[in-house]
Amino acid sequence: MKRKPITARELARMIGVSQSAVSRAFTPGASIAADLREKILQHAAEMDYHPNAIASMLSKSRTNIIGIVVSDMQNPFYPALIEKLSRALQEIGQQSLLFNIARGSNLEDQLSALRRYNVDAVIVISATILSAQTLLWATEGRAAILINRIIEDVDLSCVACDNAQGARAVADHFHALGRRHVAYVAGLSHTSTNSERRNAFITRVAELGMVLSTQIEGSEYSYDAGRRAAMKVVDNAPKTDAIFFANDILAIGGIDALKEQAGRRVPEDIAVAGFDDIAIAGWPHYDLTTFRQPVDEMVRVVVQMVEEGSCAPGKPPIVKRLSGELVIRGSSAPAHHGCSAMPG
Repeated sequence: MKRKPITARELARMIGVSQSAVSRAFTPGASIAADLREKILQHAAEMDYHPNAIASMLSKSRTNIIGIVVSDMQNPFYPALIEKLSRALQEIGQQSLLFNIARGSNLEDQLSALRRYNVDAVIVISATILSAQTLLWATEGRAAILINRIIEDVDLSCVACDNAQGARAVADHFHALGRRHVAYVAGLSHTSTNSERRNAFITRVAELGMVLSTQIEGSEYSYDAGRRAAMKVVDNAPKTDAIFFANDILAIGGIDALKEQAGRRVPEDIAVAGFDDIAIAGWPHYDLTTFRQPVDEMVRVVVQMVEEGSCAPGKPPIVKRLSGELVIRGSSAPAHHGCSAMPG
């Protein structure tokens, strides 16, 4: 059977030194005689002893652990963002502790658990089910950053894509294609992310002289919600020749519904665009036109704020909106005015 790892206390007793001496031997720059450090390290190697990182962190003011809070893991954008964020944090010596706040759960219980952990900072990834005041309570007394969501007039640093820029770019693209009856499909209607995209899109559509044929209020950012919304567009506004979905997973569900249930051709009958540029958006079956979020730059900025301590308690909040880019693929094409998608 595999031998149980020995503790620092057991190693100290075997060598005949104090437990604090063992700790100093493994701490770079700590005050300890060179020969004593060598003795401790030699015995540690012979006994296959390795310091307990968690125990060591708990005895210090810093833990090198960053709490990451997310509440919408069914959206493929977030696992991809978490993967990049956690890897970038590791590169600066920080480990990640994930808190997945499930919809419909007892938020107070879950957030109380977050408050009990001694983490150096909290990064909240668009926790859409959490209000501004709840977020402030959960992150009280520690460095905190909100990524992919902007909350105005709240003492919390935020880093997000310029949603308005993206929505305007989609409207301009539809107009350039000759599309004139356009629809908007929302995700979570009460969130700042959705509000920014919807308001900018609708405003730009009006400026360009296009018709907003309908807007559908979705209940979530999901594939099934996209399917349902696409059918509502077809039923409520049959003249629609372009749909802007608030994110890619909605758009992907919408494309499947348009093709499989509504019998519409994409893009010949209806052009489709999304937002995020998740991996599946580039698959040949979808070939989705979308606005690419600057994920790498968002991660870089957030990690820099953590490393520099600019998001520490008492520091003025930092709000950054970063530019993305429109990625044009096969789900959008010039309109064919000689034939209508559906008589109406």
